Amino acid sequence: MTAHHRAMLNRSRLIGLFILVSHAILAQQELSVLPYWNYEAAVPSSSLYRHLCQRAFTQLAQRQVAIEKIKSKSDWQKRQAEIRRKLAIAIGPFPEKTQLNPVITGRIQRADFSVEKLYFESRPNYFVTAGLFIPKNRTGKLPAIVYCSGHNLSGFRAEPYQRVILNYVKKGFVVLAFDPIGQGERRQYGDDSVVKQLPVNEHSYPGVQSFIAGLSPANYFIWDGIRAVDYLVSRPEVDPNRIGITGRSGGGTQCTYIAAMDDRIVAAAPECYLTTYDKLLRSGGPQDAEQNLLYGLEHGLDLADYLEVRAPKPTLIVSTTRDIFSIQGARDLFHEAQRAYTAFGKGTDLAMVEDDAEHISTVKNREACYTFFQKYLNNPGSSTDLNVPLFKEADLYVTPNGQALASLPSESLFSLTQKYLSSHKARQGKSISTLQKTVETITGYEKPTGQGELIFSGRLQRDSYSIEKYLVKGTGNYFLPVLWIKPKRKPSKTLILLDDRGKEIAAKNGEWADQLAKEGYELIIPDLSGTGELSPGFIKGGDSVIDGVKINLWFTGVLTHKSLVAVRAEEIEILVNLTSEQIGPNQPLVVVAQGTLGPDLLHAAVFCNKINQIVLLNALSAYQAIMDEKNYKTQFIPSAVAGALPAYDLPLLVDFLGNRNVLIINPRNAVNEEITSQAAGEIYNAALRKEKTTLSLQQSIKPESYSQAIISWLQNQ
Repeated sequence: MTAHHRAMLNRSRLIGLFILVSHAILAQQELSVLPYWNYEAAVPSSSLYRHLCQRAFTQLAQRQVAIEKIKSKSDWQKRQAEIRRKLAIAIGPFPEKTQLNPVITGRIQRADFSVEKLYFESRPNYFVTAGLFIPKNRTGKLPAIVYCSGHNLSGFRAEPYQRVILNYVKKGFVVLAFDPIGQGERRQYGDDSVVKQLPVNEHSYPGVQSFIAGLSPANYFIWDGIRAVDYLVSRPEVDPNRIGITGRSGGGTQCTYIAAMDDRIVAAAPECYLTTYDKLLRSGGPQDAEQNLLYGLEHGLDLADYLEVRAPKPTLIVSTTRDIFSIQGARDLFHEAQRAYTAFGKGTDLAMVEDDAEHISTVKNREACYTFFQKYLNNPGSSTDLNVPLFKEADLYVTPNGQALASLPSESLFSLTQKYLSSHKARQGKSISTLQKTVETITGYEKPTGQGELIFSGRLQRDSYSIEKYLVKGTGNYFLPVLWIKPKRKPSKTLILLDDRGKEIAAKNGEWADQLAKEGYELIIPDLSGTGELSPGFIKGGDSVIDGVKINLWFTGVLTHKSLVAVRAEEIEILVNLTSEQIGPNQPLVVVAQGTLGPDLLHAAVFCNKINQIVLLNALSAYQAIMDEKNYKTQFIPSAVAGALPAYDLPLLVDFLGNRNVLIINPRNAVNEEITSQAAGEIYNAALRKEKTTLSLQQSIKPESYSQAIISWLQNQ
C-alpha cells in the first residue's frame, strides 16, 4: 500500500470515527430538555444553590429587621443575651472541663525567647499539640496571645504563621499556638484516603458525620480553643487579665468563634475571614464544615453577631481588598457592629484595617495587629514587623514523628462523633404521625402547594414508544426537565424513575428505562435538583469539594435548615401529583429510585401516600452506615440529612411505610458495596418481622437484569 493510500485510509477512518462520535453526542443531546428554553438553560446548574440562597436571603432579611429596631445600649444588651442563647443551640453543648494533663515534650532556647513543645487533652484522651513561645528577660506577668492557624497542613509551623508568632514573642507577648484538628500534628487521614490530607477536607469529611449526628463540628474547634486559654492562664508567666487572640483565614474563623464564646479574651483580631453571609453566598459560597453552624441562618445568626455579642471588648477586623471573603461584606459587618460599640460608648474600640492584597497577611495588616494588641493588652513598644529567622518545621514537632495519632493513640473527630451520637440518640416515635412530624422538622420539608406547572417541550419517536419532553415547575423559581415515555400500545403500568446519573443516561438505548419502555411500561423520568441537567455548578471548586462532590452545597442546606433531601422530596411529590392527575387517582403509582436518590424517595413516601409501590435500587441502606465508616464515599452526602440520626434512620422509614409494597435491590453500605444478606436482614429486621410483610429484598442482581427484576416483582403484587 502506498503512502497516499494509507493516508486516504486513515482519513476515512477518522471521518468514520467522527461520525460515530457525533451521532452518539446527538443521540444523548436529543434527550435534553433545557437547551430549547434559552431563559431556563442560562442557569440550570445553579438552580438548587439559588433556591437555597433565596431561603437564606429571606432569613437574613428577617434578621436585618430585628437589627434595625435596636437603638440603645439596653437594646443591645438584650440582643447579646439572645445571641448567646442562639449560639449555644447552634454550636451545641460543650462537655464538662476535665484535666488538661499537659505534657512538655521538648524545649528550644533562643537568645531572647524559648519554645516549649507540648500537648494537652482538651477532652479525655483527645490530644492538642501546641507550642508555647515565651519571651526572656521580661519581669512580672506577661500579656499572652492565642494564635489560631489557618488552613495549612503544617499548622502553626507554616512560614507565614511562624513569622507572626515570632514577631509577637519578640515584642514581649507569650504566644500559645495550637494545631487545629486535621492540621499540623493532628491529621486524621492518610495519603491513600479520599481526603488526601487537605486541611479543608480533614475538616469537612468528618464534619459531615458530626452534622448527621446533630452537632456542629465547630463545637470541637471552639472547645480546643477554650481549653487552650485554660492552659495559657494556668502558666505562671501569664497575666490572665491580658489575653488576646488572633489568626488568619481558618484561624480567623477560630479566633472569631473563641473570642465570642470565652469572656477571658480581652482583645481579638480575626484576619481574612469576617464578611457577611449575604456577600459570602453571592461570592464563594459556604466554606468548610466548621465554618458553618447547624441551622445558623435559620436561627438568625450572621457573622456580625460574633462581634456584637462581645461588645464593647476591643476588636480589630483585619481584611484585604481581594480576599476570598468579600471585602464589601467586611465593611458592611464593621458598620453594623460599630453601632453596638457606639451604644456602649466605646465606638473606637472596634476598628478595621484593610490592605490592597489577596488572601494573605501583609506588612501593613501585621503592624496594625501589633499596634492593636500593644495598646489593649498594655504592652507598649515598636510595632515594626521584624524579619525573623524561622524554625524548620520538624524543629517544632511535639511528637517524635510529627503525627500525634501515630505516637499518641487517641480519640479523633471520627471516634468522638460516634460517641456523641451514641449518647444522644432519642427514643424514636412509635406512630406514623409522630415520624412524619419528626422528619418534617429535621429535614426542613414543606408540603408543596398547588399543582406544578407543566410545559410541553417536544417529542421524539423510537420504535416501540415515544418520548415527550416537559418542564415541570419545582418548589421554587426553577423547572425540572422531565422525559415522559409513552409506549405505542396501552401501558401496563406507570412508573416514575429517579436516576442519580441523570435521565439522559437512564433513557439511553439499552439502559434499564429503555428496557422497561419496550416491555410496555409508561415512564416519567425527571432530573431532580442536583442531578442530570440540574447538576450543581455554581460552586466551581474551593473548599470542601471531595471526589467531585460539592459538599459546600450541602452546607448551604445545613445553614438554612433546608436539606437537599427535603427539596427533592418536595419535587417527587409534585411529580407524583401531576402523574396521578394524568393517569387517574385510583391507579397504583410506582416510584423507582436508582443509586443515591433512594433516601430522597423514602422521605417523599413518608409524606406522600399516593406512592403505592417503591423500588430502591443500589440505595444506601442506612445513614448509620456513613457514621460507621471512616472512609465513606462522599457520593452519599447530598442525600444525607443533618441532625437525622439522633431521631431516625432510613430503615425506620421503610418500617413506617405500612402496607405499601417496597422492593429493595442490592442495598449498599457507605463505601458503595452491596451488603450481605445477613446484614440486610439485621438492618431491615423490623419490617421483615411483620406478620404480613410488604418488604421484598433481592440481592446480587446484575445491571442487565434490573428491569426484569422490577417487572417480575410488579407482576407478583
